[in-house]
Amino acid sequence: MLDGVSLDQLRTFIAAADEGSFSAAGRRLRRAQSVVSQTLANLEGQLGLKLFDRSARFPILTDQGRALLADARAVAGNVDLFKARAKSLAGGLEPELSAAVDVMFPPASFTAAVVAFQQEFPSTLLNFDVESSAVVEPVLDGRCGVGVVGSWAIAPPQLTYERLLTVRVPIVVSAQHPLAKHRGPIPAAVYAKYVLLTHVDPADISRDQGFILKPRLWRLSHLETKLAFLRAGLGYAGIPLHMIEADLASGALVQIRLEDSPAEGYMIVMSAIYRTDNPPGPAGRWFIDFLKQKEATQPKGKVPALPHSTAKRQNPSSRRSLTKRRARSH
Repeated sequence: MLDGVSLDQLRTFIAAADEGSFSAAGRRLRRAQSVVSQTLANLEGQLGLKLFDRSARFPILTDQGRALLADARAVAGNVDLFKARAKSLAGGLEPELSAAVDVMFPPASFTAAVVAFQQEFPSTLLNFDVESSAVVEPVLDGRCGVGVVGSWAIAPPQLTYERLLTVRVPIVVSAQHPLAKHRGPIPAAVYAKYVLLTHVDPADISRDQGFILKPRLWRLSHLETKLAFLRAGLGYAGIPLHMIEADLASGALVQIRLEDSPAEGYMIVMSAIYRTDNPPGPAGRWFIDFLKQKEATQPKGKVPALPHSTAKRQNPSSRRSLTKRRARSH
């Protein structure tokens, strides 16, 4: 019976454990809930044990299920690694590479990568979208093979992350803004009276990154517009250091510290992402490795890095509504 256990059954088991329900696992795998339930029942029959306790509203892993989950992940991960190596050895160069890149990524590094890529792979068409935070979704649904995302983003378990570089993000205001007069940490009761400017859609942010989600918030889709608002004294914001070095040097912008933020601002980790079950080919692999080389040129600062967050459950209806909002905004 055990010889009949399939990789599809193991992936279904992993999805159900990650998502916390059979219906959510079905949405992730694009299958009906009944198919997921039957697949898991067949797996349990072949194994001769129960993986889930179904007596509650949501299925809960049994002790045996928890013990086997790590092994299932290891098997699935080894198969993904096998596929990636086989794809690389086959030397099948992608005819096209699509990438989604967060606007926080340093443009000089990205431009250098694009120039070098076109020289290295002249026959591979490179398409890319520079997004204000919506990078994960196009990678998840297959529209982009590679994404470059910041560490505030929701991190679904079916994606692989590879660290690229870090971006320092100080919190700044115009020299004429009332908050610029403060010396030392600014109490929440004070800065809450003023507008926070952000370019990130709150729906794309992990809930534990509360420094972005403040009561008075204006969302501006483009970093350039956000910077223009800052210079005009229309609010305070975190913005990449590489964009405002001249403004800080001239005194047009002033760095401030909020009482619940690090003294020197945040250090955002930028990572390459791709679907674990569809790793990049030779061109995509080269592109990621080139971006990794830029870490050595980035300034190092003793500020806390924002960790990757996980979102084992994500409401698909909210994702669909988010997609509709983006479509209307475009």
